[in-house]
Amino acid sequence: MDTSTQKLPRELTRRVMVGNVAVGGGAPVSVQSMCTTKTAEAAATLAQIRRLADAGCEIIRVAVPNAESLDGFERICAESPLPVIADIHFDYRLALGAAARGAAALRVNPGNIGSWDRVDAVIDACGEAGIPIRIGVNAGSLDEKVAARQDLTLPEKLVASAEGFVEHFRDRGFLDVVLSAKAHSVPTTLATYRALSKALPEVPLHVGVTEAGTLRQGTVKNAAGVGILLEEGIGDTMRLSLTADPVEEVAAAWELLSALGMRRRSPELVSCPTCGRCQVDMIPIAEEVGKRLSAVKAPITVAVMGCVVNGPGEASDADLGVACGHGQAMLFEGGKPLRKVPADMIVDELMAEIERRFPGALGA
Repeated sequence: MDTSTQKLPRELTRRVMVGNVAVGGGAPVSVQSMCTTKTAEAAATLAQIRRLADAGCEIIRVAVPNAESLDGFERICAESPLPVIADIHFDYRLALGAAARGAAALRVNPGNIGSWDRVDAVIDACGEAGIPIRIGVNAGSLDEKVAARQDLTLPEKLVASAEGFVEHFRDRGFLDVVLSAKAHSVPTTLATYRALSKALPEVPLHVGVTEAGTLRQGTVKNAAGVGILLEEGIGDTMRLSLTADPVEEVAAAWELLSALGMRRRSPELVSCPTCGRCQVDMIPIAEEVGKRLSAVKAPITVAVMGCVVNGPGEASDADLGVACGHGQAMLFEGGKPLRKVPADMIVDELMAEIERRFPGALGA
Protein backbone atom coordinates (compact mmCIF):
# COMPACT_ATOMS: atom_id res chain seq x y z
CA MET A 1 0.00 0.00 0.00
CA ASP A 2 1.51 3.31 -1.14
CA THR A 3 1.16 6.00 1.54
CA SER A 4 3.91 8.38 0.42
CA THR A 5 3.26 12.10 0.43
CA GLN A 6 2.18 13.68 -2.84
CA LYS A 7 0.46 16.85 -4.00
CA LEU A 8 -2.64 15.97 -6.02
CA PRO A 9 -4.76 18.25 -8.21
CA ARG A 10 -8.35 18.12 -6.96
CA GLU A 11 -9.54 18.44 -10.57
CA LEU A 12 -8.87 14.69 -10.92
CA THR A 13 -11.92 13.79 -8.87
CA ARG A 14 -15.41 13.46 -10.29
CA ARG A 15 -17.74 16.36 -9.49
CA VAL A 16 -20.76 15.34 -7.41
CA MET A 17 -23.61 17.70 -6.52
CA VAL A 18 -24.97 17.61 -2.97
CA GLY A 19 -27.98 19.84 -3.43
CA ASN A 20 -26.52 23.05 -4.83
CA VAL A 21 -23.01 22.42 -3.44
CA ALA A 22 -20.39 20.95 -5.76
CA VAL A 23 -18.04 18.37 -4.23
CA GLY A 24 -14.95 17.37 -6.18
CA GLY A 25 -13.85 18.24 -9.70
CA GLY A 26 -11.86 21.25 -8.55
CA ALA A 27 -14.68 22.80 -6.50
CA PRO A 28 -13.65 24.60 -3.29
CA VAL A 29 -13.32 22.30 -0.29
CA SER A 30 -16.74 22.51 1.36
CA VAL A 31 -17.48 22.63 5.09
CA GLN A 32 -19.87 20.15 6.68
CA SER A 33 -21.24 19.49 10.14
CA MET A 34 -23.82 17.24 11.78
CA CYS A 35 -26.80 18.17 13.92
CA THR A 36 -26.84 17.10 17.55
CA THR A 37 -30.62 17.46 17.89
CA LYS A 38 -33.24 14.74 17.55
CA THR A 39 -34.33 14.61 13.91
CA ALA A 40 -37.92 13.92 14.96
CA GLU A 41 -37.83 17.35 16.62
CA ALA A 42 -37.82 19.24 13.33
CA ALA A 43 -38.15 22.76 14.74
CA ALA A 44 -35.14 22.38 17.03
CA THR A 45 -33.12 20.77 14.26
CA LEU A 46 -33.96 23.54 11.80
CA ALA A 47 -32.99 26.16 14.38
CA GLN A 48 -29.59 24.50 14.77
CA ILE A 49 -29.16 24.24 11.00
CA ARG A 50 -29.80 27.98 10.65
CA ARG A 51 -27.16 28.69 13.30
CA LEU A 52 -24.72 26.49 11.43
CA ALA A 53 -25.53 28.15 8.12
CA ASP A 54 -24.84 31.56 9.67
CA ALA A 55 -21.47 30.22 10.87
CA GLY A 56 -20.53 29.09 7.36
CA CYS A 57 -21.66 25.47 7.18
CA GLU A 58 -22.42 24.45 3.60
CA ILE A 59 -23.72 20.88 3.93
CA ILE A 60 -25.51 19.47 6.97
CA ARG A 61 -26.00 15.85 8.03
CA VAL A 62 -28.70 14.58 10.34
CA ALA A 63 -29.17 11.17 11.92
CA VAL A 64 -32.12 9.06 10.82
CA PRO A 65 -32.08 6.32 13.48
CA ASN A 66 -35.70 5.17 13.29
CA ALA A 67 -38.96 5.46 11.38
CA GLU A 68 -40.19 8.18 13.73
CA SER A 69 -37.42 10.42 12.41
CA LEU A 70 -38.63 10.34 8.83
CA ASP A 71 -41.53 12.77 9.21
CA GLY A 72 -39.27 15.30 10.87
CA PHE A 73 -36.64 14.63 8.23
CA GLU A 74 -39.06 15.49 5.43
CA ARG A 75 -39.88 18.85 7.00
CA ILE A 76 -36.19 19.53 7.65
CA CYS A 77 -35.32 18.91 4.00
CA ALA A 78 -38.15 21.16 2.83
CA GLU A 79 -37.20 24.10 5.07
CA SER A 80 -33.43 23.80 5.51
CA PRO A 81 -31.22 26.55 4.04
CA LEU A 82 -28.55 23.88 3.51
CA PRO A 83 -28.57 20.60 1.59
CA VAL A 84 -29.36 17.80 4.03
CA ILE A 85 -27.61 14.43 4.12
CA ALA A 86 -29.38 11.53 5.84
CA ASP A 87 -27.05 9.51 8.06
CA ILE A 88 -28.15 5.88 7.88
CA HIS A 89 -26.99 2.83 9.80
CA PHE A 90 -28.28 -0.75 10.06
CA ASP A 91 -31.78 -0.41 8.54
CA TYR A 92 -31.75 0.01 4.77
CA ARG A 93 -35.46 0.89 4.81
CA LEU A 94 -34.60 4.17 6.50
CA ALA A 95 -32.34 4.97 3.56
CA LEU A 96 -35.20 4.31 1.15
CA GLY A 97 -37.49 6.52 3.21
CA ALA A 98 -34.98 9.36 3.40
CA ALA A 99 -34.33 9.25 -0.35
CA ALA A 100 -38.06 9.57 -0.95
CA ARG A 101 -38.44 12.49 1.48
CA GLY A 102 -36.05 14.99 -0.02
CA ALA A 103 -32.54 14.04 1.09
CA ALA A 104 -29.81 15.81 -0.88
CA ALA A 105 -27.61 12.75 -0.32
CA LEU A 106 -27.31 9.67 1.85
CA ARG A 107 -24.44 8.60 4.04
CA VAL A 108 -24.35 4.82 4.38
CA ASN A 109 -21.84 2.21 5.37
CA PRO A 110 -22.49 -0.86 3.20
CA GLY A 111 -20.75 -2.91 5.87
CA ASN A 112 -23.57 -2.47 8.39
CA ILE A 113 -26.84 -2.33 6.45
CA GLY A 114 -27.11 -6.00 5.59
CA SER A 115 -26.90 -8.13 2.48
CA TRP A 116 -25.95 -6.89 -0.96
CA ASP A 117 -29.55 -6.95 -2.14
CA ARG A 118 -30.34 -4.36 0.54
CA VAL A 119 -27.37 -2.26 -0.53
CA ASP A 120 -28.59 -2.55 -4.12
CA ALA A 121 -32.05 -1.35 -3.10
CA VAL A 122 -30.46 1.77 -1.61
CA ILE A 123 -28.32 2.32 -4.71
CA ASP A 124 -31.35 2.02 -6.97
CA ALA A 125 -33.44 4.38 -4.82
CA CYS A 126 -30.73 7.05 -4.94
CA GLY A 127 -30.34 6.56 -8.68
CA GLU A 128 -34.06 7.15 -9.17
CA ALA A 129 -33.99 10.20 -6.88
CA GLY A 130 -30.87 11.56 -8.59
CA ILE A 131 -28.93 11.98 -5.36
CA PRO A 132 -25.38 10.92 -4.44
CA ILE A 133 -24.24 8.53 -1.74
CA ARG A 134 -21.36 8.99 0.64
CA ILE A 135 -19.85 5.61 1.34
CA GLY A 136 -18.67 5.99 4.91
CA VAL A 137 -16.23 3.29 5.99
CA ASN A 138 -14.86 3.03 9.51
CA ALA A 139 -12.99 0.54 11.64
CA GLY A 140 -16.14 -0.70 13.35
CA SER A 141 -17.95 -1.83 10.21
CA LEU A 142 -15.52 -3.13 7.64
CA ASP A 143 -16.33 -5.63 4.95
CA GLU A 144 -16.53 -8.93 6.87
CA LYS A 145 -13.97 -10.78 4.75
CA VAL A 146 -11.54 -7.88 4.89
CA ALA A 147 -11.99 -7.45 8.64
CA ALA A 148 -11.05 -11.10 9.22
CA ARG A 149 -7.71 -10.81 7.45
CA GLN A 150 -4.76 -10.87 9.83
CA ASP A 151 -2.20 -9.87 7.21
CA LEU A 152 -3.54 -6.33 6.78
CA THR A 153 -3.03 -3.22 8.88
CA LEU A 154 -6.05 -1.10 9.79
CA PRO A 155 -5.38 1.46 7.02
CA GLU A 156 -5.08 -1.40 4.54
CA LYS A 157 -8.37 -2.88 5.74
CA LEU A 158 -10.12 0.48 5.43
CA VAL A 159 -8.81 0.96 1.90
CA ALA A 160 -9.62 -2.59 0.82
CA SER A 161 -13.18 -2.27 2.15
CA ALA A 162 -13.65 1.08 0.43
CA GLU A 163 -12.33 -0.25 -2.88
CA GLY A 164 -14.68 -3.21 -2.74
CA PHE A 165 -17.70 -1.05 -1.99
CA VAL A 166 -16.89 1.45 -4.76
CA GLU A 167 -16.41 -1.38 -7.25
CA HIS A 168 -19.83 -2.80 -6.36
CA PHE A 169 -21.48 0.60 -6.82
CA ARG A 170 -19.79 0.99 -10.21
CA ASP A 171 -20.92 -2.46 -11.29
CA ARG A 172 -24.43 -1.32 -10.41
CA GLY A 173 -23.96 1.70 -12.69
CA PHE A 174 -23.87 4.21 -9.83
CA LEU A 175 -21.01 6.71 -10.04
CA ASP A 176 -22.16 9.65 -7.90
CA VAL A 177 -20.31 8.61 -4.77
CA VAL A 178 -18.22 10.45 -2.21
CA LEU A 179 -15.95 8.32 -0.05
CA SER A 180 -14.78 8.56 3.55
CA ALA A 181 -12.69 6.15 5.62
CA LYS A 182 -12.26 7.76 9.00
CA ALA A 183 -10.31 6.82 12.11
CA HIS A 184 -9.63 8.54 15.43
CA SER A 185 -5.86 8.22 14.96
CA VAL A 186 -4.09 10.89 12.92
CA PRO A 187 -1.40 8.50 11.54
CA THR A 188 -4.10 6.00 10.52
CA THR A 189 -6.13 8.77 8.90
CA LEU A 190 -3.14 10.00 6.91
CA ALA A 191 -2.10 6.54 5.75
CA THR A 192 -5.66 5.63 4.76
CA TYR A 193 -6.48 8.74 2.77
CA ARG A 194 -3.11 8.86 1.03
CA ALA A 195 -3.67 5.31 -0.15
CA LEU A 196 -7.28 5.99 -1.16
CA SER A 197 -6.29 9.02 -3.22
CA LYS A 198 -3.97 6.80 -5.25
CA ALA A 199 -6.19 3.74 -5.48
CA LEU A 200 -9.34 5.72 -6.40
CA PRO A 201 -8.09 9.06 -7.76
CA GLU A 202 -11.39 9.94 -9.44
CA VAL A 203 -13.58 9.53 -6.32
CA PRO A 204 -14.20 12.69 -4.24
CA LEU A 205 -13.05 12.27 -0.65
CA HIS A 206 -14.75 13.46 2.53
CA VAL A 207 -11.93 13.94 5.04
CA GLY A 208 -11.87 14.22 8.81
CA VAL A 209 -10.57 12.64 11.99
CA THR A 210 -13.55 10.96 13.63
CA GLU A 211 -14.19 10.81 17.38
CA ALA A 212 -11.39 13.36 17.71
CA GLY A 213 -12.36 14.49 21.20
CA THR A 214 -13.35 17.68 22.96
CA LEU A 215 -12.86 21.19 21.62
CA ARG A 216 -9.12 21.68 22.14
CA GLN A 217 -7.95 18.10 21.62
CA GLY A 218 -10.26 17.50 18.68
CA THR A 219 -9.34 20.74 16.95
CA VAL A 220 -5.62 19.94 17.22
CA LYS A 221 -6.08 16.38 15.92
CA ASN A 222 -8.18 17.54 13.00
CA ALA A 223 -5.81 20.39 12.19
CA ALA A 224 -2.94 17.91 12.09
CA GLY A 225 -4.72 15.22 10.10
CA VAL A 226 -6.99 17.19 7.80
CA GLY A 227 -4.53 20.05 7.42
CA ILE A 228 -1.80 17.76 6.13
CA LEU A 229 -4.18 16.02 3.72
CA LEU A 230 -5.55 19.26 2.30
CA GLU A 231 -2.05 20.65 1.83
CA GLU A 232 -1.21 17.50 -0.13
CA GLY A 233 -4.24 18.03 -2.36
CA ILE A 234 -6.28 15.25 -0.77
CA GLY A 235 -9.88 15.97 0.20
CA ASP A 236 -12.89 17.61 -1.45
CA THR A 237 -15.16 18.20 1.54
CA MET A 238 -14.63 17.95 5.27
CA ARG A 239 -16.12 17.73 8.71
CA LEU A 240 -14.02 18.38 11.79
CA SER A 241 -15.72 16.14 14.37
CA LEU A 242 -15.70 17.64 17.87
CA THR A 243 -17.43 16.84 21.13
CA ALA A 244 -18.72 20.40 21.27
CA ASP A 245 -21.34 22.72 19.86
CA PRO A 246 -21.31 21.92 16.12
CA VAL A 247 -20.88 25.63 15.41
CA GLU A 248 -17.36 25.13 16.79
CA GLU A 249 -16.74 22.48 14.11
CA VAL A 250 -17.63 24.97 11.40
CA ALA A 251 -15.54 27.75 12.92
CA ALA A 252 -12.53 25.43 13.21
CA ALA A 253 -12.95 24.24 9.62
CA TRP A 254 -12.94 27.79 8.28
CA GLU A 255 -9.93 28.68 10.42
CA LEU A 256 -8.11 25.69 8.95
CA LEU A 257 -8.99 26.62 5.37
CA SER A 258 -7.88 30.18 6.05
CA ALA A 259 -4.60 29.06 7.63
CA LEU A 260 -3.86 26.97 4.53
CA GLY A 261 -4.63 29.89 2.24
CA MET A 262 -7.44 27.96 0.56
CA ARG A 263 -10.62 29.84 1.51
CA ARG A 264 -11.55 32.77 3.73
CA ARG A 265 -14.87 34.24 4.82
CA SER A 266 -13.86 36.27 7.88
CA PRO A 267 -10.94 38.28 9.26
CA GLU A 268 -7.63 36.80 10.33
CA LEU A 269 -6.25 37.99 13.66
CA VAL A 270 -2.48 38.11 13.95
CA SER A 271 -1.24 38.55 17.52
CA CYS A 272 2.09 37.96 19.18
CA PRO A 273 2.52 35.62 22.19
CA THR A 274 3.94 38.51 24.31
CA CYS A 275 7.21 38.58 26.22
CA GLY A 276 9.04 40.69 28.81
CA ARG A 277 9.15 43.68 26.43
CA CYS A 278 5.37 44.02 26.49
CA GLN A 279 4.22 47.03 28.53
CA VAL A 280 0.45 46.44 28.38
CA ASP A 281 -1.82 43.57 29.33
CA MET A 282 -2.00 42.23 25.79
CA ILE A 283 -4.09 39.10 26.23
CA PRO A 284 -7.43 40.79 27.05
CA ILE A 285 -6.83 43.31 24.24
CA ALA A 286 -6.27 40.55 21.69
CA GLU A 287 -9.24 38.58 23.00
CA GLU A 288 -11.55 41.61 22.76
CA VAL A 289 -10.37 42.39 19.24
CA GLY A 290 -10.98 38.77 18.27
CA LYS A 291 -14.46 38.90 19.76
CA ARG A 292 -15.37 42.06 17.88
CA LEU A 293 -13.86 40.79 14.64
CA SER A 294 -16.42 37.98 14.67
CA ALA A 295 -18.92 40.60 13.46
CA VAL A 296 -16.71 41.78 10.60
CA LYS A 297 -17.89 40.64 7.16
CA ALA A 298 -14.65 41.03 5.24
CA PRO A 299 -11.62 38.72 4.78
CA ILE A 300 -9.11 41.24 6.16
CA THR A 301 -6.02 40.70 8.30
CA VAL A 302 -5.76 42.56 11.61
CA ALA A 303 -2.69 42.56 13.87
CA VAL A 304 -2.42 43.14 17.61
CA MET A 305 1.25 43.27 18.57
CA GLY A 306 2.80 43.73 22.00
CA CYS A 307 5.69 46.04 21.11
CA VAL A 308 7.50 47.81 18.28
CA VAL A 309 9.75 44.77 17.72
CA ASN A 310 6.86 42.67 16.42
CA GLY A 311 4.77 45.47 15.02
CA PRO A 312 4.42 47.06 12.61
CA GLY A 313 7.47 45.49 10.96
CA GLU A 314 6.69 41.79 11.41
CA ALA A 315 2.99 42.47 10.81
CA SER A 316 3.50 44.68 7.77
CA ASP A 317 1.28 42.44 5.65
CA ALA A 318 -1.73 43.13 7.91
CA ASP A 319 -4.39 45.45 6.54
CA LEU A 320 -4.58 47.21 9.90
CA GLY A 321 -2.94 46.72 13.27
CA VAL A 322 -1.74 48.16 16.54
CA ALA A 323 1.70 48.00 18.15
CA CYS A 324 1.31 48.49 21.88
CA GLY A 325 3.66 50.54 24.04
CA HIS A 326 3.70 52.22 27.46
CA GLY A 327 0.31 53.88 27.93
CA GLN A 328 -0.38 54.05 24.21
CA ALA A 329 -0.27 52.16 20.94
CA MET A 330 0.63 52.90 17.34
CA LEU A 331 -2.13 52.27 14.84
CA PHE A 332 -0.70 51.19 11.50
CA GLU A 333 -1.85 50.21 8.02
CA GLY A 334 0.22 47.93 5.82
CA GLY A 335 3.21 48.46 8.09
CA LYS A 336 3.01 52.27 7.90
CA PRO A 337 2.16 54.26 11.06
CA LEU A 338 -1.15 56.11 11.10
CA ARG A 339 -1.39 57.65 14.57
CA LYS A 340 -0.95 57.01 18.27
CA VAL A 341 -3.95 56.07 20.40
CA PRO A 342 -4.34 55.90 24.22
CA ALA A 343 -4.03 52.45 25.78
CA ASP A 344 -7.63 52.47 27.00
CA MET A 345 -8.88 53.24 23.48
CA ILE A 346 -6.90 50.65 21.53
CA VAL A 347 -9.78 48.33 20.69
CA ASP A 348 -12.32 51.08 19.97
CA GLU A 349 -9.92 53.02 17.74
CA LEU A 350 -8.90 49.90 15.85
CA MET A 351 -12.50 48.91 15.15
CA ALA A 352 -13.38 52.46 14.12
CA GLU A 353 -10.46 52.45 11.68
CA ILE A 354 -11.65 49.15 10.23
CA GLU A 355 -15.05 50.70 9.57
CA ARG A 356 -13.44 53.77 7.97
CA ARG A 357 -11.11 51.77 5.74
CA PHE A 358 -13.61 49.05 4.91
CA PRO A 359 -17.10 50.63 4.91
CA GLY A 360 -19.81 48.15 5.82
CA ALA A 361 -17.33 45.57 7.13
CA LEU A 362 -18.97 45.57 10.54
CA GLY A 363 -22.30 44.62 9.00
CA ALA A 364 -25.65 46.13 9.82
